[in-house]
Amino acid sequence: MKLTIYHNTRCRKSREALKYLEENNHSFEIIEYLKEPLSTEKIKDLLNLLDYSAEELVRKNEGVWKDDFKGKSLTQEQVIQALSDHPKLIERPIISNGKKAVVARPLEQIKKILK
Repeated sequence: MKLTIYHNTRCRKSREALKYLEENNHSFEIIEYLKEPLSTEKIKDLLNLLDYSAEELVRKNEGVWKDDFKGKSLTQEQVIQALSDHPKLIERPIISNGKKAVVARPLEQIKKILK
């Protein structure tokens, strides 16, 4: 099973998830979404795999969210566009097996897609 990890190198939880995959000999692809921002279509695909609404994927404590979006009545499309325009708003790490995805917080969430 080929896994994909949407990774932020500066995030401790993301680094822990990467280490977990390495230590358990899983083959995976790394997508550093801060260097290569995700398209709105890719974010929609991930939301489907996660079974999340767009707002569930938002890191609401990020300054850009608080300054530009908090308290506003946004459509799903507007939140997806915000995630694409400001990738640091995306909750992390996301790990996908192509059929399902999880936000690996806590780390044990990874086991849900390894079956």
